[in-house]
Amino acid sequence: MNKYLTKIKYIVLGTCVAIASCVSDDLAEVGDLEDITGPTPFYNVTDVTTSKFDCNDVELWAKYDFKFQAGSNLAVNGTKYQWVITPSDGVTLINKNLPVLKQSIDAELATIVAIEQQIAKLEFKIPCESNPDKVTVLEAEIDALEVQLDAARAGLSDEVLQKVADLESQISALEAATLEDRELIFSFPGPGEYKVGLTVTDNLGKSDFTEKTITVNQAIPTIPIPEIAEPGFEDNSLFDGTGDGRDSWRAPSNSAWSPLGGGTTVIQINTKSEEGILPEGTQAAKFPSDGARVAYQEISVTPGAEYVLTYFTAFEKNSSGEMKVSILTPNTSSYAEAQLEENIIASRTDTNAGRVDDVFKKHAITFEAGENETVIIFATNSGVESRLDSFDITVKQ
Repeated sequence: MNKYLTKIKYIVLGTCVAIASCVSDDLAEVGDLEDITGPTPFYNVTDVTTSKFDCNDVELWAKYDFKFQAGSNLAVNGTKYQWVITPSDGVTLINKNLPVLKQSIDAELATIVAIEQQIAKLEFKIPCESNPDKVTVLEAEIDALEVQLDAARAGLSDEVLQKVADLESQISALEAATLEDRELIFSFPGPGEYKVGLTVTDNLGKSDFTEKTITVNQAIPTIPIPEIAEPGFEDNSLFDGTGDGRDSWRAPSNSAWSPLGGGTTVIQINTKSEEGILPEGTQAAKFPSDGARVAYQEISVTPGAEYVLTYFTAFEKNSSGEMKVSILTPNTSSYAEAQLEENIIASRTDTNAGRVDDVFKKHAITFEAGENETVIIFATNSGVESRLDSFDITVKQ
């Protein structure tokens, strides 16, 4: 029996040696199978276009930049890359590290950059501002910011200045981008369609090609965020530092806009001396339980844009009551017309059911401007004393 086991052992050992010799790189014309897998190229594209428009939506400049990143199915194999663009006239190449270095400089000069951005926003508003009092206030704010800017520049430490100088030296030393870079930025001369192809070649000389059509869209101005005056009903919150928290919310006519057909419609003000109790500041709009008061404000919007209006409500709980906030077309001229469906762009009604006395809750209304250049924010209540606070509006992306 042992004799047979010994024979089997040697047979298995011999078989293993034979198999090992088949994959030995030392034996002539015997070894691993040839790698016949070629590269499969692909690339990712990120639109990093930037532009600037004036307040009349006239384009001042646009940089149609797209970041390209090449890749293939080969993790490591000595790959080479070759881009081709059609049409290529006017297309320039940018080293992928240039934006990163510029952002690093901005980070070192964060305070200065923030002040410069504030100044730029104010300067943007002045040419299209028709109210001379607002222009005066804007110019005064710019003058004050210029003083802060000079102080911030003078206060830069030697360490920060050296870091900025080093980063600027790195920018100067950057190699020009080429069509053989794996990552680079194409700066297109303008809107249109471009065919961008990529050839990937491995270290065995095998290659493959892929191509996409890249659509460069015309730059469009950023939709401005509408301005709501005295949004938190705070004293002295108008552009010139004045206001009693109600001035921007007065209806143009008490008789036309009164829910009761007459009497004052001006909202009251509820005050909390301690910060943090109200959603914003120390004042909120108060609507008595008789429903006689209304909040009215017409704001500018961009035709075709979509917006989200947010605000907070609070109620007393001694009986049932509600607060209604509506977005009305600008041709609405009375309380009766504000109830007509054709004049209501959007609305929301909230009740005090399940609410806690005087605890504020946030709400939102989404609406489209349509063809309107202005809309009216209109608020009424009924049943119980109600409060309204902290309006805000954003452009829906």
